[in-house]
Amino acid sequence: MMTKDINMNKAFFLRVEDKAPRWREIDATGKVLGRLCTEIATALRGKDKATYTPQTDAGDYVIVTNCEKIVLTGNKMRAKMYASFSGYRGGLKETAARDVMAKNPAHLIEAAVKGMLPKTIMGRAMIKKLRVYAGNEHPHSAQVIGFPVK
Repeated sequence: MMTKDINMNKAFFLRVEDKAPRWREIDATGKVLGRLCTEIATALRGKDKATYTPQTDAGDYVIVTNCEKIVLTGNKMRAKMYASFSGYRGGLKETAARDVMAKNPAHLIEAAVKGMLPKTIMGRAMIKKLRVYAGNEHPHSAQVIGFPVK
């Protein structure tokens, strides 16, 4: 990362060559959807680092496993709707969260995190650093080795 200390009398801007993204693995078993996704969005943006700079993508790569074991509080499993629009008149389709969970449980986390990220070019680059898997295995174990599990 940086070789010298930060001078508090000068403004700090993270340079592209000083970025050092890590790979984080998060187990979603028994966690509430919204609380988990805020943690993921914060890690993708890099806001939990001391070197956070708003105009630089300083975030980490995030791997989420066991997304089928996520918890939705209250009546959200039945009442929360996910909409998709085809572009044609009458082309709005709404799907309940329990149907989305049965078909593609990773979509719940991806949609929630995408809504928490900035709607800019940098936000679209940040969402590409998110990997969500339904099971416990993932193909990124080589990248995760060497980083402490949080």
